Amino acid sequence: MQQWWVILLAYLIGNFATSFIVGKLGANIDIRNHGSGNAGSTNVFRTLGLKAGIITFLGDSLKGVAAVFLGRHFGGEQLALLTGLAAIIGHNWPALLKFKGGKGIATTIGVMVVIQPLASAIVILFGSIILFRYRYVSLASVTAISLLPVILYFFEGTHYLFFGLVLAGMAIYRHRENIQRLMKGTERKISKKSR
Repeated sequence: MQQWWVILLAYLIGNFATSFIVGKLGANIDIRNHGSGNAGSTNVFRTLGLKAGIITFLGDSLKGVAAVFLGRHFGGEQLALLTGLAAIIGHNWPALLKFKGGKGIATTIGVMVVIQPLASAIVILFGSIILFRYRYVSLASVTAISLLPVILYFFEGTHYLFFGLVLAGMAIYRHRENIQRLMKGTERKISKKSR
């Protein structure tokens, strides 16, 4: 593929570690050495507070948005799917941070908001209901992302079903330890209080 460089660029966009930068600028810490050790918005929220968590979530989401627009500009919808996927992989396994990244939910949301806004809205709504009801970010993330392939198939057909399965598979894999803790009843809930 002559556009391999676009996919590589999308991967590098995914490497932009919002949580790492927020941690360094906001508290002069490496967020991966605090809390759960995860380079994602939930750990930033728990460690540095609501404002830092929101900034991290938005930054990680924008990576997905930028990657999809990049793919569409240089190759159309099929390339946009690949660049969106590359950005999520870059977030989850960033070469610039020794492959120790986040779990990809915020970046996946950014990708999906551009790829299929209505499907994305349904998944986000469902995840939000689960989150507010049970206060487990991991439970909300895993259950919502599990619906994505089916919803994408309903709106876009078989080609997007496989795309959704890949995204869901990566997210569930990255949450495997959370799933184990949920099953044991030791997973942390999100606090009703925020700084």
